[in-house]
Amino acid sequence: MKAFYTNNNGLIEIPKWTPNCWINIESPTAVEKAYLLQELQIPEAFYNDIEDIDERPRIEIEDGWTLIIMRVPIKSNDIKLPFQTIPLGIIFRDDICVTITFYKTEIISDFVLYSQRKNIEIKDNPDLVLRLLLSSSVWYLKYLKQVNQKIKLAEDNLEKSIKNEELQALLQIEKCLVFFITSLKANDVLFHRIKNLKAHKANYDLDLLEDVEIELSQAQDTANIYSNILTGMMDAYASVISNNMNNIMKQMTSISIILMIPTLIASLYGMNVPNGLEESKFGIWILLFVSVALSALGVFLFKRRRWF
Repeated sequence: MKAFYTNNNGLIEIPKWTPNCWINIESPTAVEKAYLLQELQIPEAFYNDIEDIDERPRIEIEDGWTLIIMRVPIKSNDIKLPFQTIPLGIIFRDDICVTITFYKTEIISDFVLYSQRKNIEIKDNPDLVLRLLLSSSVWYLKYLKQVNQKIKLAEDNLEKSIKNEELQALLQIEKCLVFFITSLKANDVLFHRIKNLKAHKANYDLDLLEDVEIELSQAQDTANIYSNILTGMMDAYASVISNNMNNIMKQMTSISIILMIPTLIASLYGMNVPNGLEESKFGIWILLFVSVALSALGVFLFKRRRWF
């Protein structure tokens, strides 16, 4: 999907390209790829880098073109990975500025609506980069709140019964947090590189720089807190499972010992050797009584030691 935006008390969509407008392309088709590579003549290497799902945030300059890649969060359709991060590429030179992402994201549409509500004017390309970085940090925080709700839901389910499904849900959330933490750290490094670019350093909005830094820091802290909580929770439930297993094995061992007592007595009485009871008509009852008495004594001792 291709869209053109320009400043007019916020970003508004226009039908075609004009100088210094912003071109946004999501999930580019073959026609849109040809438009980028042939008509706008952006370097194909830049396009291929953005297409790589694992591409790291960075700044690169080639033939007058500047490529900036940041990682933004999205809600995934994959049940096993509800949230993940993807590369968002910003390519600009002179009066051309293009953002490219190969996945549908809520960030761009929300950013456009926010600029209209607040009447934000984009001064130049670096200003657009910083505002997109700020918007992505806000969306990290939004998705982290949803991650926290999933953690609470999984915790409630685990309190009722510890099943593999609930533990797998926690593992999936942990994977999402790993992606978030890694991407936020990389975005933070990218931000400081942009902040220190000599060519644009004098033109930066200091309030905007401060806002980006605060939101990035808050998103990183929040992700780390949730990750630590989740790690502690999983360790605690692992200890509970291990303790339950030990209790079950202890009970099974106690039952085996109790059952062994009458078996041992019956085995001794059944030997083909004189035992003093072979002529007694009460021999079987005596053995039953002894077996029951010793078994009851064993149960009493185990109960006293809380092995049952």
